Amino acid sequence: MSVTDHTERTADTSSPETGTRTATPEKVVRRRPKNRRAQIAAEAASAFGAHGYHGVSMEDIAGRLGISSAALYRHYRSKYALFREELFRLAEVTVAAVTLPEDAADWSPQERFDHVIDAVIAKTIGNRSTTALVRWERRYLDEDDRQALDDKFTEAVRLLGGLVRELHPGLTRDDVAVRSVAVFSVVSSIGDHHATLPTRLLTPLLASTCRALIDVDLPAPEPARPPAEPDTGSPFMHEVLLSKSVELFHERGYQNVSVEDIATAADLATASAVYRYYRSKSDLLAAAFRRAADIVSGAIGPTVAASATPAEALSSLIDMYVQGSFAERALTYVYYAEFGNVAPEDRVTLQHIQQLVIAEWTKLLVQVRPELTDAEARILVHAGFALVVDLGRAFGDAGVAPQNRVITLHRTTLFGHA
Repeated sequence: MSVTDHTERTADTSSPETGTRTATPEKVVRRRPKNRRAQIAAEAASAFGAHGYHGVSMEDIAGRLGISSAALYRHYRSKYALFREELFRLAEVTVAAVTLPEDAADWSPQERFDHVIDAVIAKTIGNRSTTALVRWERRYLDEDDRQALDDKFTEAVRLLGGLVRELHPGLTRDDVAVRSVAVFSVVSSIGDHHATLPTRLLTPLLASTCRALIDVDLPAPEPARPPAEPDTGSPFMHEVLLSKSVELFHERGYQNVSVEDIATAADLATASAVYRYYRSKSDLLAAAFRRAADIVSGAIGPTVAASATPAEALSSLIDMYVQGSFAERALTYVYYAEFGNVAPEDRVTLQHIQQLVIAEWTKLLVQVRPELTDAEARILVHAGFALVVDLGRAFGDAGVAPQNRVITLHRTTLFGHA
């Protein structure tokens, strides 16, 4: 039994059943598509991918589809339900990509690995517009849903790890884990940016990088470096507020943090006290972004000037980026996850700095690897940055991916097998 919507038309219409013409205006029966639910899910996913979970409302989704909010709620009870469905769909797609077909039993380990890598890349390219949701927005899921989603991706990493172990039986469990996460990170990094490259070129570029990450000889883990001695003096309240806000944005997400929360974390009596130092919560976020951007961009000129070759310069920049990321894990994460929440007036300046950083690293990489085009090098530069963040999120300070190993993997991502 079909459900219909009724609308007014002001032009002549033709009935598809009879071919007869009707006078206007009159009410015309427009049958709801049988795949309406799938259309809603796809449109919602597109909206979430473009604007993030908190940047989209049910009214926005209904407007994109040209239906009423009431019609939307007949299919999905909430925005959360739509968001959850897309994240779990992406998880199922990922698990399916790393699951071998039945006839793979007779394949060689290299053929099995290559098949899975090609499938992961193809599915990621096909879902590029929403891939970043899993990376940066899954914290907005309820605790049980987040755990269930993480379990699915853990299963994908485990399945990929089994193929890695077939290729290199001598690897330890930690060696397999860090390589598997690195592969997923490099491939899914294409969801973090808009750098374009035809699929026929992007696929082999990512595949060769994944193989290099699997084959590279990783150094023995270095002991964790002791944290810097705390400053015994009293820091300026500007610094306290900035530090506490970054910690909260990292833990809860920008949208889930209030000025009151920041004031409490900084031991201020009232939320209004925050405004003596920063104009708004958005101003705090912009200040954090400026600090992160200035650290990365400020290192380029002096490093290039002090290096004898582009390879030496790029290698030194990788060292500094990894060291900075380990020293400021929360800030590095926030820099990736919360850009959409930066105020428009600040976003333009920050985007300009980001573009300059990517351009300078890209120029150095092309000098090191002249077989790469600028577009290919840019993809790898983005992948290297994402890799550092993802390894830190996945392993933290557990010792599986300490600085020396992350540096090696970052260099491998950019330099390749060589």
